[in-house]
Amino acid sequence: MPEPKRCSCCEKHTLRAQEEKKKLLNRLRRIEGQVRGLQAMVEADAYCNDVLTQSAAVNAAINAFNRDLLANHIRTCVAHDIRAGDDKVIDELVATLQKLMK
Repeated sequence: MPEPKRCSCCEKHTLRAQEEKKKLLNRLRRIEGQVRGLQAMVEADAYCNDVLTQSAAVNAAINAFNRDLLANHIRTCVAHDIRAGDDKVIDELVATLQKLMK
């Protein structure tokens, strides 16, 4: 019987310093608050331009989160794998960059 498919997030893990993890989670919680604000604006029939402005702020926050996470990923995970002789991580990084640039 074939092994069940797993999502890519289940295959590898990254151990993060407690401070880094706290920083990332705090950013995500702020973004979550911004998204909830967007929902409230739509529910309150806020002016389209105001909703779009808030939506752009959410996008900027997500992009900033991604930039920080990507930079740390390259400095730690990617560098470690390359030093260990695992060049497959380069293809993985290229695929990730392509997803982020859509």
